[in-house]
Amino acid sequence: MTVTATAPPAADERLGQPRAMDQLIKRPEIGAMLGALLVFVFFSVVTEQFLSVGGAATWLDDASMLGIMAVAVALLMIGGEFDLSAGVMTASTALVTALLATQLGLNVWLSLLVSLAFALSVGALNGWLVMRTGLPSFIVTLGSFLALQGLNLGVTRLVTGSVQVSGMREAAGYESAGFLFASTFQIAGTSFYVSIIWWVLFTVVASTVLLRTRFGNWIFAIGGAAQSSRAVGVPVVRSKVLLFMTTAFAAWLVGSINILRYASVQANQGIGLEFQYIIAAVIGGCLLTGGFGSAVGAAIGALIFGMARQGIVYAGWNSDWFQLFLGVMLLAAVLVNNMLRRRAERVRR
Repeated sequence: MTVTATAPPAADERLGQPRAMDQLIKRPEIGAMLGALLVFVFFSVVTEQFLSVGGAATWLDDASMLGIMAVAVALLMIGGEFDLSAGVMTASTALVTALLATQLGLNVWLSLLVSLAFALSVGALNGWLVMRTGLPSFIVTLGSFLALQGLNLGVTRLVTGSVQVSGMREAAGYESAGFLFASTFQIAGTSFYVSIIWWVLFTVVASTVLLRTRFGNWIFAIGGAAQSSRAVGVPVVRSKVLLFMTTAFAAWLVGSINILRYASVQANQGIGLEFQYIIAAVIGGCLLTGGFGSAVGAAIGALIFGMARQGIVYAGWNSDWFQLFLGVMLLAAVLVNNMLRRRAERVRR
C-alpha cells in the first residue's frame, strides 16, 4: 500500500498578523503627520530661511503657544465638548496676574497662584453648567467667552484707565518666574524659547493620560457614548468637569508665558484664537462628534500652523493667504479624518 504525502494547506493570509498599513490607519494623527511633512518640504524648498536654525526657532515657538492649548482642547473634543472661552481665558489669566502684581504689589508667584485658582474655577463652572443644564457646551462657553471679554475690558479700564497692563518687570518675583515660563535656551548659537519645552511636556503628559490610564479610557468612552458610559459606571460629570478644568489650566499656562515674556498684556488679547485651537485639534485627527482623536495629533496640527504661518512670512507672501490655508486645511482634515475613522473601524472588525 502506497502512502502519498499531502502538502499542508496553505495558510490563509487573512488570518495572519495585521498589516503595518492597517496599524497606521488606526492612528488618528496619521493624516496630520503626512500634512506636516508636506508643509515642511514645501516651505523648505520655497524659502531657505525656513530651514535655518533661526527659522526653526521661530516656527517652533509659534507652534508651541498654539500647541499647548490645542492639546487641551483636543482632550475636551475627544470627550465630546467644546470650549469657546479658551482664547479669551489666556488674556484673563494674564490680566489677573498682572493686575495683582503691578496694582496690588503682590509677589509674581502669588499672583500666578491666584490666577491659576481663577482659571480652574471658571473651567469647573463651565463643566458644571454644561452637565447641570444639559445645554450644549458651545452655548455655555460662548456665554463665558462674552462674560470674560467684558470683564477683561471693564476691570482693566477701571483700574488702569486703559486697556493695557504693563510694568511686570518691576514686580517682586518676576526674574525667577520669568526663568521658568519665559526664558530661552541655546541650540547652535540660536535662542529657543522655553515654551517649546512646555509644549512637549504637556503633549507627553496628555498623551500618556489619554492612552495609558483609566481616565483616558473614560474620555474616549464619554465622547463616543456618554449615556452608555454612565450605565457601566463611568463618572461622566466628574470627567467632563476635569476636562474643562484642563483646558482652563492650559489657558493659564499660555497666559503666564505671555505676561512673563512680554511684561504687558492687552485686555482684548486672545479673542478669536479659540477657533485656531479647534482647527489644530481637527487637523490632528479629532472628530467634531467626539470619541476619536489624539493629543499628539493636536500637537502636530499646531506644528502645521506654526510652519505655515512663518513659512508664508519667509516666502514674502501676503499674510492673507494664511486664512485660505486654514480653510483648506480644515476641510481637508475633516474629510481625511472621517475616511480614516471608517477605515479604522473596518480594520478593527
